[in-house]
Amino acid sequence: MRRMSGLGLAVIAACAAMSASISDASASTQCGRASWYALHSKTASGERMNPAALTAAHRTLPFGTRLKVTNKKNGKSVVVRINDRGPFVKGRVLDLSKAAANKLGFIRSGHTSICMAKA
Repeated sequence: MRRMSGLGLAVIAACAAMSASISDASASTQCGRASWYALHSKTASGERMNPAALTAAHRTLPFGTRLKVTNKKNGKSVVVRINDRGPFVKGRVLDLSKAAANKLGFIRSGHTSICMAKA
């Protein structure tokens, strides 16, 4: 097995760091459509859905991830915790609890345009 020099290791570390920052930057903010839901069944994480909690469903983010969600129409923001999977409606990126939707001001319409970033 060949040993790397200090310079070789430094180059690999720098490339890895640059790659991580590029992927983090491109995934740091995501915009799209969001809706809200208020079930009383268990979520995909195993906890019971609580419409009064500031939680959300996302297709791929790990459970426990905290997101700052901003309503693009009125500028209101809220921090939610991912505890479920979804949404399962084409064109939507996030399903929010009723409490989160209320803080964002879109209960009546049922859906809105949002941007989200890791909090």
